[in-house]
Amino acid sequence: MIEVQDLHRHFGGFRAVDGASLTIETGSITGLIGPNGAGKSTLFNVIAGVLPPTSGRVIMDGEDITGLPPHELFHKGLLRTFQMAHEFGSLSVRENLMMVPAGQSGETLWKTWLGRARIRGEEVALRRRADEVLEFLTISHVADEKAGNLSGGQKKLLELGRCMMVEAKVVFLDEVGAGVNRSLLGTIGDAIVRLNRERGYTFCVIEHDMDFIGKLCDPVIVMAEGKVLAKGPAAHIMENEAVIEAYLGRGLKNKDMVQA
Repeated sequence: MIEVQDLHRHFGGFRAVDGASLTIETGSITGLIGPNGAGKSTLFNVIAGVLPPTSGRVIMDGEDITGLPPHELFHKGLLRTFQMAHEFGSLSVRENLMMVPAGQSGETLWKTWLGRARIRGEEVALRRRADEVLEFLTISHVADEKAGNLSGGQKKLLELGRCMMVEAKVVFLDEVGAGVNRSLLGTIGDAIVRLNRERGYTFCVIEHDMDFIGKLCDPVIVMAEGKVLAKGPAAHIMENEAVIEAYLGRGLKNKDMVQA
């Protein structure tokens, strides 16, 4: 699905991504881990068009998408969420979902005058779709709540719901567990697995919770100092001495890494 070839992103003399190469296989839930400052979020931003690369290429389904802006990648089915949820706080949860699909008739001024019946029909279909998504994510009970009032975990579920409102192919999730309690994190993990197995979504997940990564992701890619350090099954990654050293320093055991 995604191939990253010798990708660099520099900020002056600082090399946030320094020659990273990796692949994300179609139909996988790939984990991306590494210590703070490893370049994970910057890599996501370059892949998703938020930042241009200094050099290197990003390929999606055989097409060079390097440097394309986020709205073009959105139409190609590449979506990216952020560590801090970006909801429209004054709109309801349902309305946040309904506004996601592009090309709605109500977005064009003249159609609001001449195509009211069509707009009403689209809104009925979008509302039905949004309610299906909310039921899938088990948050139907907050459909009419203002999105700004949701808990951190509910906001992360809402971001997943936005991905479900369009034909997503690959979704990049940045620290999906940040600020989320264990119960809701389990709900989020279940939703990711179901979307992967039942609807064919490909995921790449940045997360510091190694227990969550170990249960959810295969393979796991490790970054350190802007480079890819290792790739493999989670169990093997947590036994890798180079990975342990990158996280915590030489001589510490993998059980300490899991707890970190």
